[in-house]
Amino acid sequence: MDNFQKEIDERANLALSNKFELLLFRLGSDQRKGKSELYGINVFKLREIVPMPNITRAAGMQSPLLGMASIRDQFIPVIDLPAVTGCTPETGLNLLLVTEYARSTQAFAVESVENIVRLDWNQVHTAEAGIGSRNITSIACLDSDGESNNLALVLDVEQILYDIIPSVRGVEPGEETVKNFNLKPGQVAIVAEDSKVARQLLEQGLKSMGIPALMHNTGLEAWQKITQMQQEAQAAGESIHDKIALVLTDLEMPEMDGFTLTRNIKRDDVLRHIPVVIHSSLSGSANEDHVRKVGADGYVAKFEINELSNVIYRVLEAAR
Repeated sequence: MDNFQKEIDERANLALSNKFELLLFRLGSDQRKGKSELYGINVFKLREIVPMPNITRAAGMQSPLLGMASIRDQFIPVIDLPAVTGCTPETGLNLLLVTEYARSTQAFAVESVENIVRLDWNQVHTAEAGIGSRNITSIACLDSDGESNNLALVLDVEQILYDIIPSVRGVEPGEETVKNFNLKPGQVAIVAEDSKVARQLLEQGLKSMGIPALMHNTGLEAWQKITQMQQEAQAAGESIHDKIALVLTDLEMPEMDGFTLTRNIKRDDVLRHIPVVIHSSLSGSANEDHVRKVGADGYVAKFEINELSNVIYRVLEAAR
């Protein structure tokens, strides 16, 4: 039991060291490339892996939704992941990856599971436009030297669920988002988010709040922009707080995760008073504990724009 608890603690603490664990799985032969690609998702999104159960298909339900499955007395939607990615399983859909994401639970049907690997986020790089799929957010190099062709395609779960399940899209901005945020002229929000659809939703949401935003694909890009603005402010004899109103960051990101970005900001004597709000699909008490440990000022699970607006308003008021 002690070893089991130690393993749980080690896995939870990975998030505080810019590391994470990636579940590797296969979906079959890619219809375009004619070979079987290796795919991955963050283990933190995974609730369990179960053998393929009986699927109940509702009237009018279309691919890639397979139907509903009863798992631990809960009916959850099942998504045909090979159909989403353009793959053909060679041995069939054999397993379900049951995931918790953005306040919802869903299962992804896959052909096989290979392994769980522990990686540093700097081994993960933003997917180039030429990768050929809107559902791939990044590419993970599975060898620590970063030089090999041992790669895994990391799925953009946010994009997949946004396309398939309307209920995960959140609500449209309501009247409660129209607050007086009292930003100084020239102040902006620095946003770090690797999912394309999440960036679009955040950009629209911040626009509805009247908050100008600079969008970045990774935590590293956001950190580089922050340090650049800090240097420019210092050279001009200005305060960085007149330029950056807040930082809004995801947790899972290539090159530098949101925990590391937040910790970098809060450890800097000049930057530490900038409010940081973490906006993530990785919900749960463990992540909320980590948010407190790194000093973030707020935490919101995706996607609920009115709740995000309330948290931003609260942290901005507290920072005055």
